[in-house]
Amino acid sequence: MSKTVLITGAAGFLGSHLCDRFLREDYQVIGMDNFITGAKDNIQHLFDHPNFKFIEHDITNHINISQNIHYILHFASPASPIDYLKIPIQTLKVGSLGTHNLLGLAKAKNARILIASTSEVYGDPLVHPQSEDYLGNVNAIGPRGVYDEAKRFQEALTMAYHRFHGLETRIARIFNTYGPRMRLNDGRVIPAFMGQALRGEDLTVFGDGSQTRSFCFVEDLVQGIYKLLFSDYHLPINLGNPDEVSILDFAQEIRALTNSPNKIQFKPLPKDDPLQRQPDISLAKKILNWEPKIQRQKGMQITFEYFKSLPNTKLFEVDHKDFSKHNKRQ
Repeated sequence: MSKTVLITGAAGFLGSHLCDRFLREDYQVIGMDNFITGAKDNIQHLFDHPNFKFIEHDITNHINISQNIHYILHFASPASPIDYLKIPIQTLKVGSLGTHNLLGLAKAKNARILIASTSEVYGDPLVHPQSEDYLGNVNAIGPRGVYDEAKRFQEALTMAYHRFHGLETRIARIFNTYGPRMRLNDGRVIPAFMGQALRGEDLTVFGDGSQTRSFCFVEDLVQGIYKLLFSDYHLPINLGNPDEVSILDFAQEIRALTNSPNKIQFKPLPKDDPLQRQPDISLAKKILNWEPKIQRQKGMQITFEYFKSLPNTKLFEVDHKDFSKHNKRQ
């Protein structure tokens, strides 16, 4: 009999790809999401799959699942500034209460749990590239602090459960990831640039564009997560692509990819926006025998083709998320 994996944030960008991967590996998959930032379209193709079950639920509330669970992947969280600045309290709650509920469930089910942490735990780093032993430079009370500190607390709570209860835990520190199923209007640089190009708008670069990012294609990241889950390593591990590029150079790449004649427009840099972001993946190479395989040019082409396939109504949405009901509950 195949084993069962619970994936929270299943209707999100990363969560939906993880559902696909574990179904391909013949697992029973329980997807859980409350659609606060996820989209039903991302998992619509799975609803008729015999090994897929979906539960609509907010994990900050008690989680009651009767069947056996062998693995839990905790990917529920707003992950874009445009989201977590609108729902800051919910962002903190999913990283704290939600993580606590899932760790308790893992303990009750004797399941192994992998949590999705983030490169944002390093804040605006003073060390470059960032390795797992760097403790970070984070503004806990800045606008991005709701996300950064939720993830830092999530890591601390996970390690406490590992040390005190002997729980089987894994921590993935995920760097910038892209690919199909990203929301065009989620505020992150790749969908922002591609959406602007498709709409015939100027590309918006914040600051002077010298800040850097390192982009990992979703297929590579999913492989890293899969390997981490089944490894024996319980401390945080960086997963990302060390191929670093400045935002200005990246904007020029997008213009070339999309044949966009539009100009680049510069706007002020948001508060606490990291100036450098590049993972040191030496540990992932050593422990997991993992490193990204897909070149940025190929991954960007796949992603652009996905965005081009979306209906025009999607291209011109300003923000299709209504957070009012969630804000009232906060």
